[in-house]
Amino acid sequence: MKQNTGRRLLQYALHAKTTFIAALLLLSIGVAAELAGPFIARSMIDNHMLAIEQPYYQTSSPDDAALYNNAYYKRGDRFKPGEEKGGEVRLLQVGRSFYFIGQPVEAADGERSFEAGQVTIDSGGNKLSYPAVKLTTDELFAFYKPELPGITKLVGLYGMFLVISILAEFGKTYWLQSSANQVVRRLRTDVYAHIQRLPVYFFDNLPAGKVVSRVTNDTEAVKELFIAVLSNFASGIINIIGVYTALFLLDARLGLVSLFIAPVIVVWVILYRKVATKYNTIIRSRLSEINAIINESIQGMSIIRIFRRQKQRLDEFETLNEDYLKYQNKMLNLNSLTSHNLVGSLRSLSFALVLWYFGFGSLSGGTIVSLGVLYAFVDVLGRMFQPIIGMVNQLANLDTSMVSAGRVFKLMDEPGESVTDGGMPRYKGNVVFKDVSFAYKKDFVLRDISFEARSGETVALVGHTGSGKSSIINLLFRFYDPQRGSISIDGQKTTDIPKQWLRKHMGIVLQDPFLFTGTIASNVSLEDESITREKVEWALREVGADRLLAHLPQGFDEPVVEKGSTLSAGQRQLISFARALAFDPAILILDEATSNIDTETESLIQQALEVLKKGRTTFIIAHRLSTIRSADKILVLHRGEIVERGSHDELMALGGRYYRMYQLQTGSAVQKEDTAQTAETAPAVHIPAGMQSAGRQG
Repeated sequence: MKQNTGRRLLQYALHAKTTFIAALLLLSIGVAAELAGPFIARSMIDNHMLAIEQPYYQTSSPDDAALYNNAYYKRGDRFKPGEEKGGEVRLLQVGRSFYFIGQPVEAADGERSFEAGQVTIDSGGNKLSYPAVKLTTDELFAFYKPELPGITKLVGLYGMFLVISILAEFGKTYWLQSSANQVVRRLRTDVYAHIQRLPVYFFDNLPAGKVVSRVTNDTEAVKELFIAVLSNFASGIINIIGVYTALFLLDARLGLVSLFIAPVIVVWVILYRKVATKYNTIIRSRLSEINAIINESIQGMSIIRIFRRQKQRLDEFETLNEDYLKYQNKMLNLNSLTSHNLVGSLRSLSFALVLWYFGFGSLSGGTIVSLGVLYAFVDVLGRMFQPIIGMVNQLANLDTSMVSAGRVFKLMDEPGESVTDGGMPRYKGNVVFKDVSFAYKKDFVLRDISFEARSGETVALVGHTGSGKSSIINLLFRFYDPQRGSISIDGQKTTDIPKQWLRKHMGIVLQDPFLFTGTIASNVSLEDESITREKVEWALREVGADRLLAHLPQGFDEPVVEKGSTLSAGQRQLISFARALAFDPAILILDEATSNIDTETESLIQQALEVLKKGRTTFIIAHRLSTIRSADKILVLHRGEIVERGSHDELMALGGRYYRMYQLQTGSAVQKEDTAQTAETAPAVHIPAGMQSAGRQG
C-alpha cells in the first residue's frame, strides 16, 4: 500500500534524526534567546527608566541613593529589611521635564500639568496639587545614577543572549543542512538503486531524460524542503509558540487579542497549497519533458543535422518551454497576490487592535498596562511576523518539494525485480525451449517455440524483422517470462532461478556495443573485482584487439568517452568481445555482432568469434547469412513460429524459406556482377539527347 508523501519523507528524515534533533534544539535555544530581548527591554523600562517615579525615602546611607540638596534619597524597593526610612518624596514627569515633590502623592495616575510651582494631577475629575521644583539635568541624573548598574547588567545580559542566538543560528544552519544532505544522499541512492532493479521494459515507455529528472532535479527540490522549508517552518512555528508564550506572560489580555493570527495562517496555507499543487505538478512535468527532449536531441544530434530538423526540434522545445513559463508565471502571480499582502494586513490589523484597546491608556498615563509591557508587547508581536514572512516565502518551495517528492516516490513505487544475494555455480548451458508462447501485450509474438541447444553448440536465429528473434533472447535473459510453456537450463526452469544468478553466467555482444566512460580496460572488466588486469589483457589479446588498438597512445588505458564515440565500430566491437570473454559466460548471445563491421575488420572479428564461442552455448542473431554457415543448428522464424530448422547444408537442400533468403543475399550479388560484366562487353548504343532526357524523366 502506498504511503503518504509526508510520512515517507519523515521516515527518511529519521535516518538523520540525531542531527535534526540537535538542529531543532539549537533553533529552540536561539528563539528563546532572541525572545529574551523584549523581556530585558521591559525590565529596563519599567524597573529602571520609568521606575524613577516610584516613591523615594530620605536615608542616611549613600548606598544606592541619590544626592539632592545635601540629602540622600533611596527608592522604596531598595531598602533592606530593618533599614530606617525617612520622609517620602516623589519625582513626576510632566511633559518632557521632571519635578521634585517633597511629600507623598496620593494618586500619580492621571493628566498632569505644572503651573506656578504646583504640579496638578487630574484623575477622573479629582484634581490634586503639590508644590514642586523642576529638576536640572544634573539633578535628574543623580536620581538615575543608582539605576546604571542594573541597566548595565541588563545590557550585558542582552549581549549574552545575542551571542547565544548567533551561535545557535550557526549550529542550527550547519546541522540542518548537514542532515538534509544526508537525507537527500540516501534518497538519491535509493532511487538510483531502484532504477537498477526496474524491469527493462519499464524504460521502453519512459524517456531517459524524465528518469534523470527524477533522480537529479526532483531530489534536489526535496533537499530544499529539508534545508530552506523545514528551517523556516520549524523556526516559524517555534517562534510563534514562543511569541504567544511571551505575550501571555506579558499580559493575558494582550495574548488573547492576538490569537486570531494563528488560525488565519493555517487556513491560508491549506487554501494556497490546493491551488499551488496543481500548478507545480504541471511545472515539474514540463521540466521532465524538457530534460527528455534535450537528452534525445543530444543523443540524436547527427541525425537531426543530417535531415535538417533543427527548426522542428527547436519548435518542439519552445512549445514545452512556453508552457513551462506560463505555469511559472501563474505561480508567481499566486505568490505575489497571497504572500506579503496578507502578512502586511495581519500585522497592521493586530497592531491597530492593540494600540486602540491598550495603547492610548498607557501613553496617557492610564493603568491598563505599563509602558514597558506595551513596548515589549509591540516588540514581541513584531518579531512574530518575521518568521511568518519566512514561512510565507517558503510556501512555493514547500509545495514544489512535496510535488517533487511525490514524483520520486511514484518512481520508487514501480514494481522492481527482487534482488537475491549469493550466486550459483557456472551451469553447462543446455538450453531447452518447450512450447513457449509469449506476448508483450495482447498479440502473441512467439507461438509454441520448441528447440534444444546443447552445451557448446552454436544456434543461429534467422528471419525477417519482427519474426521473434530478439524476443527469444529477451525470454532467455528473463527480461520477460513466457505466458505459456517453459524454458530450462541444465534441466532447471529459468523461472525457478533468481534473475541475478541466471544472468551471471550469460554474456551478450550487441550490434552496436555500449561503452562506458572510463578506459578500454575498465570497459572490459566493468570494474568487477574478480576480473584482474592480467585477465583483461589476456581477453583483449585473445580476440585480437591488441592489433586493432595498438596505435592508441595509452594502449589499453586509453580513455573512452561516452558510448566510445572516439573509437571505430570495429574497435568497439572487439572491446565488447573481450568483455564477454573476460566474464566467461556459459551462454553467449551475439546480436548482429558483425553487421556494422567493414570487410577488412570482419576477418579479425570472425577469428575473435571463434575464440569466443569455444566451450559455451552460443546464440547468434544474424541477417547476414554467410556468417552462420558453420552454426550447428539454424532456426528459421516466421511470424513467431519456427518454420525450418537444421544445419546450413540441410536447409539449403530443403530449398525452403532459408534457401530463398540465402539466394536473395548471395545470388543477387552474383547477378549484379554478371550484369555489370555484360554491360562492359556489349556494343555502345547512341541515344539521342531528347531520348536521354525522356529516359531520365521516366
